Amino acid sequence: MITLSPTPLEGYGVRLEPLTAAHVDALIAAASDGKLWELWFTSVPSAEEAAGYVKTALDGQAAGTFLPWAVRDLATDTIVGSTRYHDIVPAADRVEIGYTWYSASRQKSHVNTACKLLLLGHAFDTAGCKVVGLRTDNFNFASQNAIAALGAKKDGVIRHHSPRRDGSVRDTVLFSILAEEWPDVKKHLLHRIAKHAANAT
Repeated sequence: MITLSPTPLEGYGVRLEPLTAAHVDALIAAASDGKLWELWFTSVPSAEEAAGYVKTALDGQAAGTFLPWAVRDLATDTIVGSTRYHDIVPAADRVEIGYTWYSASRQKSHVNTACKLLLLGHAFDTAGCKVVGLRTDNFNFASQNAIAALGAKKDGVIRHHSPRRDGSVRDTVLFSILAEEWPDVKKHLLHRIAKHAANAT
């Protein structure tokens, strides 16, 4: 049975720092890069919502359902987003990765690939997970494409599943990666990181 606790994860140009209330102002600045809260199909907090967003994440951590991080870009020493494990099911050796968002300037950069390498590696290689799930809004096509590009398999769609911030209810698209698929997914993600590095020079 998996056990998880807050721990920093670092590599590939990013550091995932266990989320604390001290990150609120930095998250506000990160979300302001692109006004991400204006995207109706995401849960990115506005400046007024950021403190509550962090409190909810930390309350979930205390309850054992969330394990949240702030994402720091090491090249600029700047917080550029947030991500977390959620829907943690120790008895099934399962976590999901989600609540992920990045500043507009870091989207389509190395940051998402780096974070997924760290999170998947920690889940499979350290915590002993048998499966890692990912989910997204049926209208968040960029997120669906990004998840599929990781090498995750689409499990299906749960209709009328979860309320959005605007009061509508979304269909949720589910993906997963099994432990036996992780070595090939890792090889693929490391190749992507190398391409990002090559393109940056």
